[in-house]
Amino acid sequence: MLLVAALILALAYAASATAGGPVGGGARTSTDHHRASGPGPHQARAGVTWPLRGQAALVLGTGRPTASPHQQAAPIASLAKVMTAYLTLARYPLSGPQDGFTITVTPTEAQAVAEDRAEGQSVVAVAAGERLTERQLLEALLIPSGNNIADILADVVAGSETRFVAEMNAEARALGMNHTVYTDPSGFEASTVSTAADQLRVFQQAVRSSRFRQIVSMAGVTLPVAGTLTNFDPLISQGYAGKTGSDSAAGGCLAFFTDVTVGGRRQTAVGVVLGQGQGSDTQALLAAAGQAAEWLVDSQP
Repeated sequence: MLLVAALILALAYAASATAGGPVGGGARTSTDHHRASGPGPHQARAGVTWPLRGQAALVLGTGRPTASPHQQAAPIASLAKVMTAYLTLARYPLSGPQDGFTITVTPTEAQAVAEDRAEGQSVVAVAAGERLTERQLLEALLIPSGNNIADILADVVAGSETRFVAEMNAEARALGMNHTVYTDPSGFEASTVSTAADQLRVFQQAVRSSRFRQIVSMAGVTLPVAGTLTNFDPLISQGYAGKTGSDSAAGGCLAFFTDVTVGGRRQTAVGVVLGQGQGSDTQALLAAAGQAAEWLVDSQP
């Protein structure tokens, strides 16, 4: 009898370990669970599949946010631009068809493109005399992730990068982001650090803006001088919208939102993954971040 019971338990475990299916378009369901076979990059805790590498945080609908164990401040690369966009929209809200303020690119701002590119930064081409609206600047900030655009917005919003960074940190404290320090508006500096739980706080605030949601859901954007640029989000075609970040210090990072169906209810999952992958290959780092995000969402009970 004991042998039969053991065999039944073994078969049940094997069945649960192989259950699930591939992620497709549209809302995810509670049966769309991936299961790792053997050693893998994820661990299940309390029904959520957290990444073994790095850290993550997630909130489902109006539920309570949860976070992976061992949250600690780490570089976040271009996820810093979520706060930059959030502060810009807080100071200069956009709604409906509005384009917001307009700036004229200065010779200094145009020259900074070559200097930033030489440092290995992500930049969006601009030319002296080019006129860009607030909407276009936010698109250039969030879609192709222009570090130089973050600097331009910092000057517009606060008058200088130094004052803008001070505002970033003040807002972080106001939001309860107690493990976050911003030292630049783009996240290029490895000294700009945060946790997944903290970044979830500001991302939740940012997605309350319909214009922010609309921009980060775009697959690409066409700008006057830079031309057509694509979104770095590796899951944009699969219904995950958000903001990416990646470099050798931060690894692959992704703040995202996507529709998911759990228990027959359609809800929005909002999450952040940090520190995914290794090395400096942008595509590989972001692919690792995308995979971690999918596992996180698909593990919802």
